[in-house]
Amino acid sequence: MTRKIVVSGVVLGILVSAVFAYQKFKKNQEKPVYREHAIGREDLEVTILSTGTAQPENRLEIKPPVAGRIEDVKVNEGQYVKRGQTIAWMSSSERAALLDAARSKGDEELKRWEELYRPVPIVAPISGTIIQRNVEIGQSFTSADAIFVMSDRLTVKAQVDETDIGSIKLRQAATIVLDAYPGQQFEALVEQIAFDAKTVNNVTTYVVDVLPKNKINLMKSGMTANVILSIDKKMKVLSVPNEAIKSTGGVSSVLVKGNTPSSPPQTRTIELGMTDGKRTEVLSGLTEKEVVLISSLNTDKKSGGSNPFAPMSGRPRPTTKTSK
Repeated sequence: MTRKIVVSGVVLGILVSAVFAYQKFKKNQEKPVYREHAIGREDLEVTILSTGTAQPENRLEIKPPVAGRIEDVKVNEGQYVKRGQTIAWMSSSERAALLDAARSKGDEELKRWEELYRPVPIVAPISGTIIQRNVEIGQSFTSADAIFVMSDRLTVKAQVDETDIGSIKLRQAATIVLDAYPGQQFEALVEQIAFDAKTVNNVTTYVVDVLPKNKINLMKSGMTANVILSIDKKMKVLSVPNEAIKSTGGVSSVLVKGNTPSSPPQTRTIELGMTDGKRTEVLSGLTEKEVVLISSLNTDKKSGGSNPFAPMSGRPRPTTKTSK
């Protein structure tokens, strides 16, 4: 019985010592420290980031009126053409057959039929860029084949979440950044907002057409782009970092540094305005050059604090080599 009492006393002593050691460890490890931030005036901009794809605003397939054969091609992919410009010459199936028969009889016969039976021009129906050339000289085709594909101008079709679509307006400023050229930004405007939504993986989005202000020669159909839509912007407003703000019961406050080194910090109620996700406009409660304190937990390695329950606590750890 005496032996059991002794063992129980030892175990109880160890537990009590462990509790005190843990409390001391927590006290040493969770010392609050403050980072100071002086209140100043900054520019705030609220934006929505979306991804999209460069696509022609008007994509036009050029199909021949009758089946036949291409005799000459005047354009290449990527070339800009004007409306009414001849982009190719074609022969109908009948003319192609006559020319082949005449060619077997000699050059004079071929020349006579070429003068009597002229080829038909294929002209550009709009001004724009040739984005596809699907035929070569001598190639046969049917009236259902698209021998050329044109686009008048490229836009970026951005996918915008339904929760953000209410903030998008026509002619709203935007910025396009192509994945292929991440270091360059291009100014743009919102040209069109879709009325019909698309739902993919239970996420509802709307397509927003973003049109560059100037023609982007680097942009090609099918390129992936990031679109930054500017929702609101304010210049030179008082702002505070979001991490300094505490909200309780719908009331926002910050911790303000005292006027003297001996003065304790003061909790100040503030009124907030717009936010860009990192900083928030201060409407009232703070003045310029006041200093707010941003609290964090500091692990003071110099205080000698260590976890009393960690393996090898207080003892040097072995060196570990990493194989390369």
